[in-house]
Amino acid sequence: MTSRCQAGGRRLFEVLDAVSEVRESPRARPLPEVRGALRFEGVSFRYDRHLPILHDISFTAEPGQTVALLGGTGSGKSTLAQLIPRFYDPTGGVVSLDGIDVRDLQLDALRRHIGIVMQDTWLFSSTIRDNIAYGRPDIGLEAIVAAAKAAHAHDFIMKFPHGYDTWVGERGVTLSGGQRQRVAIARAFARDPRLLILDDATSSVDVETEFLIQRALRGLMVGRTTVVIAHRLYTLRHADLILVLSGGRIVQRGTHDELLDEPGLYQTVHRQQSRDPDEQVAPPVSPVAAEQSHV
Repeated sequence: MTSRCQAGGRRLFEVLDAVSEVRESPRARPLPEVRGALRFEGVSFRYDRHLPILHDISFTAEPGQTVALLGGTGSGKSTLAQLIPRFYDPTGGVVSLDGIDVRDLQLDALRRHIGIVMQDTWLFSSTIRDNIAYGRPDIGLEAIVAAAKAAHAHDFIMKFPHGYDTWVGERGVTLSGGQRQRVAIARAFARDPRLLILDDATSSVDVETEFLIQRALRGLMVGRTTVVIAHRLYTLRHADLILVLSGGRIVQRGTHDELLDEPGLYQTVHRQQSRDPDEQVAPPVSPVAAEQSHV
């Protein structure tokens, strides 16, 4: 991987750490072989003196399981996901990976085993090859191509005159939204993480591109512990555990079938999207959530 991409990666995490004030403990230890067991125990979070964002969040994801987070804007689902790679630290409770408090782990070691694919994809001003290889300085072109094929990105990459050496601008501005997402998915395949954080939403893409993105995400999730900010019925139906968040609290939990039998927000959201598949599943914003809309 080029020094440009390495420097870009360092800048990204430096910005995140500067904003969140997360620091590595002098006694932080490396992460041994990772199974992918994720646990939240009584986790709470607030930004400085602002209203609490998360309240007493507890759940467990066994290795290879998928936990889907469902909630409206400001419900706390994005903040919950950001606690896993320590973009922020909880103000109460413990987040652990394989039984180890993530605050006791070296940041690089922790993040090396986490793949992140969000709707607002971050790409560096470098080549497509460098962007896919980020986090894997030892990876060769053959593995990069394999990752791109798994992400359904290889075909559009090869249509560029310079293929994998095509330069993309800062944040990938020279690529379409769907292309950026598939490069990000390819990066996650290349990292081969044990734990994934995904946003399964797609926006401003045609039907064919959306199908390819969803297919790539489903392939990426196989065999990996996944926390997904869910917008799709498919994701919700196949999750091992669904957490319905409102006002920073878990108001419902269970599988798709269990929650369909339980009167509440999940039933309402499911009926809404079943009538109109193009609707996002996020419920309306509550007055309290509106104050937390930056989450």
